[in-house]
Amino acid sequence: MVRHFISGGVLAAAAVGMLQSPALAGGLERGGYNIDLLFDTSRFTAEATSTFVMPDRKLKNVRDIDPSPFNPGGTPPTGGGGNLTGLPTSANGSEDYWSPRIGVKAGIGDAVDCMFDYSEPWGAHKNPGRNWAGANEDIETEVKSRNYATTCSYRFDVGPGQLRLIGGGFYQEVYGFQERLVQAFPAGFPLSGVGRLDLEGDGWGWRAGVAYEIPEYAFRASLVYNSEVKLNDITGTLDLSQVSGTPKFDVYGSQAMPDVLELKVQSGIAPDWLAFGSVKWVDWSQLQKVPFFCSSGVAGVCASGTQITTLDLGYRDGWTVMGGIGHKFNEQWSGAVSLTWDRGTSQGFGSQTDTWALGVLGSYSPTKNVEFRLAGVLGLMTGGSSRTVTLDGVQYGQRANYDFDDDIVAAISTGVKVRF
Repeated sequence: MVRHFISGGVLAAAAVGMLQSPALAGGLERGGYNIDLLFDTSRFTAEATSTFVMPDRKLKNVRDIDPSPFNPGGTPPTGGGGNLTGLPTSANGSEDYWSPRIGVKAGIGDAVDCMFDYSEPWGAHKNPGRNWAGANEDIETEVKSRNYATTCSYRFDVGPGQLRLIGGGFYQEVYGFQERLVQAFPAGFPLSGVGRLDLEGDGWGWRAGVAYEIPEYAFRASLVYNSEVKLNDITGTLDLSQVSGTPKFDVYGSQAMPDVLELKVQSGIAPDWLAFGSVKWVDWSQLQKVPFFCSSGVAGVCASGTQITTLDLGYRDGWTVMGGIGHKFNEQWSGAVSLTWDRGTSQGFGSQTDTWALGVLGSYSPTKNVEFRLAGVLGLMTGGSSRTVTLDGVQYGQRANYDFDDDIVAAISTGVKVRF
């Protein structure tokens, strides 16, 4: 009976896990990494999920704390973009987004499983616009990613269960842009004063892990490490044509996307009942103030190799803890509920504070080879403020300060799995 329960309960646990990650995690995480498909007991399996996340963060009491004009002679250029006092003191602090994932898994012989998946693990989108008192900090910022991964495992008998060794690699692309008000010009001036930074980079990573499974009790414990991805050759352009009339020019930089360590545990606790939980650490603290440099000299702006701008993040490491219970109602229906806490990655600068969320999932299998899922999350993003702070001797938040109350985040996820 317990072995029969696995087909419903464990799948419910995995589906909630896929929903929780993009809905809640801090830093630049959206879909994150997920290899639950590797553990599917069928010989061949294909899976597709799509999650729509709606974080409703609102900024208030916005203050322009640096009204000084743009100074292109600094290294990097300095200035707060001009005096924005009098502009609206509230703005939207987040945008809705989609998080897709597609994967296929194949069993090879009696001991090897391999999977290939496409996901979009990292991303961010803020679009407060030009008409607010913090436009010198941000008008619009968007980060996107693409991740192509292959993961395999080898399992063998150990004691009452099986030990599984896991390894794989992935190729990752990260790209995006930021616009902000570099200089506020008076009405009627022919230039907008908006600068735009476009960037892209790519790199390789690897993963390794171990899992132990006792199918008789629906028990599985896994520990998986995903390496950092070094984006050593980030390239792009900086467009200051609306600030000084200078044509856009090439810039470069480097940064590593974080490594991730995750522990997951699940176990049958009664016929048709499953308990599950996870703890995840993400090394977001390596994303602090990311500098970018001129590729070639630009007269009156910067010399070749000189720092021209920075992407200010100031993150601390992320921690996510999730626990829940799954239940198989009958041969076709199963479900799960979960509670998740995510420690915010902001350290007094930014709006990523702690988040609490409740997740609910339903799973329907019209046949043994097809499964449909629908899940939802409703969470609370705790309030706080963004101030001028000093982290490891470096200042952040020198252009604008603001506050924010407790806000709601909601998400809905759909998925389908087909077994052959």
